[in-house]
Amino acid sequence: MSDEVENGTTRDIAGKSCVFYDGYWIRSYHLHKDSYADKKQMIDQLTRRVFHHVEQGINTPSKRLDDIREIYEAEDDPARKRVKGAMLAGSLLNRGRQILTAIVELEEAGVKIETSNELLRECGRCFIEALSLGKNIKLADGGEGVDELWGEPFKVFSLPIEDFFQSRYIKISQTMSDIDQITSAISTVTIGDGAFSDVNNKLIELGIMAKMTCETIRTDPAMFDVWPRYIAAKEEYEHSLSSLLIDKNDKKNIQFMYAYRLIKEGGVLLIKLATLRVPIPDSVKSFTRRCNEFTENHEKEFPPR
Repeated sequence: MSDEVENGTTRDIAGKSCVFYDGYWIRSYHLHKDSYADKKQMIDQLTRRVFHHVEQGINTPSKRLDDIREIYEAEDDPARKRVKGAMLAGSLLNRGRQILTAIVELEEAGVKIETSNELLRECGRCFIEALSLGKNIKLADGGEGVDELWGEPFKVFSLPIEDFFQSRYIKISQTMSDIDQITSAISTVTIGDGAFSDVNNKLIELGIMAKMTCETIRTDPAMFDVWPRYIAAKEEYEHSLSSLLIDKNDKKNIQFMYAYRLIKEGGVLLIKLATLRVPIPDSVKSFTRRCNEFTENHEKEFPPR
């Protein structure tokens, strides 16, 4: 059925407004405004999100921009220069937000801001330079995904809001595909006696809720239902995982523990995808490969009877 549906098709499904992209129906949002005030609100939300997920210490205040730029340019040590570059990027992002706030306040006071306005141009320059310095930034827990996160505030500034949301839907569909690949790979991880069946079922439910979480923006009232359900699924999975280790003391051989670690890592990846809401294809590919290798080796050592 999905092959017959074109990307961008909209439809109400179970009372939810959805848009179709690359095999997935995604919760959609009808946004027709495109004012600086709307952009500022979205950039503020996205900036808080990105600072929440990246390494500590880079949320440099805008007023320190000249200081951190001078310190960054004077640094010769590559490791320290990377961190200072990340701090400079944070300050530039905050400066862009600050300028945009001033623009919104001027418009609210009745001052019309043209696209050629130097204040607006300076705002754009700050976002562009912050984006160029994004290569210096790492996620708090390492791994991939920071490029997608760091680029979102600039996309909101430079694109019409509807175009930004279209790019977001594509990103969400890729994230949902990653979630499905993980749950599919985990389902093959077994040691033949059903020891992992319960935790695998919990992971499938966690995957379902992870997809619902990543498609729902935080300001949507639906999040009051979606988020508690996601957290409940996450806690049930974690409890099931802990019980598995406690109850199977007699099976703590190398094979059991390797399967346990794979399932635990799969849960970590699902949780990361639910909160980042951006794809992490390299991590998913590596995880899937190791699950397949485990299954193949297990079948060779313990062939079906």
